[in-house]
Amino acid sequence: MTNAPDSGWARLAAAVAEMLPPEEVDGVWIFSPLRHQGNEWGTAVLSRVDGHRRRIYTARYVLAVRGKELGKFQASVQEVGSGPVAALARLLQDAQKRIDDEQPPIPVAPASWFSEVPAAGTADGSGR
Repeated sequence: MTNAPDSGWARLAAAVAEMLPPEEVDGVWIFSPLRHQGNEWGTAVLSRVDGHRRRIYTARYVLAVRGKELGKFQASVQEVGSGPVAALARLLQDAQKRIDDEQPPIPVAPASWFSEVPAAGTADGSGR
């Protein structure tokens, strides 16, 4: 996974950080991105503990990698499940069924995935 600032993953992490506090995300799993007809599609599953519940989200992006719309980016984040905190394996299995991907997702440390996202309230991520 490349998380360069202009990569689809880095841009998706920034979009997720606008909706969910990164410090509450305790798990990230990414599926292999697909490229077709000048676009790249990426999907990640995220886990977040919210009180006594675990919430599972699907985050997706489409990035134009060729053509007139080179660099155009769209992202979406959707909650796809919730359950007891201990039910992570079952919730991930259900999320994978909804995504309908044959390849299992690759776990990524949340701190690594969000590493290119500036800290809240700063333009440069310095926290100042």
